[in-house]
Amino acid sequence: MTLLRAQGLSISFAGNAVVHGVDFEVAAGEKLALVGESGSGKTVTALSLLGLAEGAAVEGQVLFETPDGVVDLLRLKPRELQAIRGQDIAMIFQEPMTALNPLFSIGEQIAEVLQLKMGLRASDAVQKAIGLIADTGIADPERRAQAYPHQLSGGQRQRAMIAMALACSPKLLIADEPTTALDVTVRQQILDLLDGLQKKMGMAVLLITHDLNMVRRFADRVAVMERGHIVEQGRVADIFAHPAHAYTRTLLASRPVRNVVEFAPDAADSIVAQGLRVVYPVPKPGIAGWFSKGEFVAVQGADLRLQDGQTLGIVGESGSGKSTLALAVLGLLPFSNEVRVFGEPWGLGRASDLLNRRRLQVVFQDPFSSLSPRMTVEEIVGEGLSVHAPELPSSGVRQRVLATLQDVGLEEFQFPGLLQRYPHQFSGGQRQRIAIARALIVEPRVLVLDEPTSALDVTMAQQILQLLQRLQAEHGLAYLLITHDVDVIKAMAHEVIVMKDGQIVEHGTIKTVFETPTQDYTRTLLAATEQFP
Repeated sequence: MTLLRAQGLSISFAGNAVVHGVDFEVAAGEKLALVGESGSGKTVTALSLLGLAEGAAVEGQVLFETPDGVVDLLRLKPRELQAIRGQDIAMIFQEPMTALNPLFSIGEQIAEVLQLKMGLRASDAVQKAIGLIADTGIADPERRAQAYPHQLSGGQRQRAMIAMALACSPKLLIADEPTTALDVTVRQQILDLLDGLQKKMGMAVLLITHDLNMVRRFADRVAVMERGHIVEQGRVADIFAHPAHAYTRTLLASRPVRNVVEFAPDAADSIVAQGLRVVYPVPKPGIAGWFSKGEFVAVQGADLRLQDGQTLGIVGESGSGKSTLALAVLGLLPFSNEVRVFGEPWGLGRASDLLNRRRLQVVFQDPFSSLSPRMTVEEIVGEGLSVHAPELPSSGVRQRVLATLQDVGLEEFQFPGLLQRYPHQFSGGQRQRIAIARALIVEPRVLVLDEPTSALDVTMAQQILQLLQRLQAEHGLAYLLITHDVDVIKAMAHEVIVMKDGQIVEHGTIKTVFETPTQDYTRTLLAATEQFP
């Protein structure tokens, strides 16, 4: 039985069409994946089903089966649509940290849904919320129900979002990129959870994603979107085995390709850390917390060596300490024991720190949050020169900015008024190129890359990796690459460090570590990766 059918669905903003008359349907109990690159229209299509695409003009029909008969969701009054949201159709948003209210505990937010939609008393809603949290596999649910979103890991926040969405046992769950920013083992856990709950409750799932490996693992059918059109749809096994459309074939072929320039074994050391230790103060329980703080050891006894022209990958799950290690190496977190950068002691406030700061730059995970929305591209990219090359005249700065943007594949003829544009006027991949240009303009020797592709779809991620590979070959850069994606490590790195619970558990060449791992944890990471071939 068809649960939801979209017919001739068209969506436009200020007269500009972004979705063009698409047709698709979801059967009761079925898992349909809507797949495409960023900007293909898949998310706005999902949001429009529930009237959540603000400012959008929506045409066509979205027919939904309710206990009282079939209704057109696009023709319902706001109050009628509000009754369906959360009750019959629920949604998991892409980023739970922004979707969850930071002022209320997880238990309070789930209980609120139960009170509003199910009419439960406050005490009953709290107990039901704890049960839902337990159903999603969060340990110690009574304690976690009292936690606020920032006190949970990414995987736990996503589980809390799932608990909230499933509170009223909906017929249809819309999951918008539910695992995008999660590491491979947590991603597998979330998919297993959704799969189990879907079968247990008999609900249908509309999965919005750019991750084809997830589609292969999870969905029954797939619809492929390109520039607002559904270009192909059918059974997952059929589409993956025999893709008919060129765009589908492009998506399926968009995987990281190894292209590594070998570095000299006797190359000079860029970064050397010995016994690196990072701790965070935490409150002690009870009265003792009034007088002193405890400590949480985020990184313990880490040794690493990065040579000129080398790529050293650091891989591990969320919370393993890999990003903390990178921030300490950058001098952005206090640490104990020794770090030497280009042969000089680092992070001691010495005169050499400023020179080495120029040689050591960083590209963060999410360019949208790391680029100031109030600054133009020219100001963002040229900012480093005001510190490290203050003698340059404004005309020289502009020339350097243009040359660096050209180096990363952004030119004025492609983007008229490029230098005066703001970050929000670019796609995710283009923003990441701007972030790379900002780091490159001061002519560094080392780039610390903190999850540089995790927020990008497969084709954009492939383009950014190819760009980084070219820049390394042309400029002789060394990379400290932080990621949870084993495929990215395989494509980029000469050596890899595996981290777990703040400690380095394995270190060696790509071939040694990934082909003959000695640690159970490494084998677990590789096994989880193989779930997404």
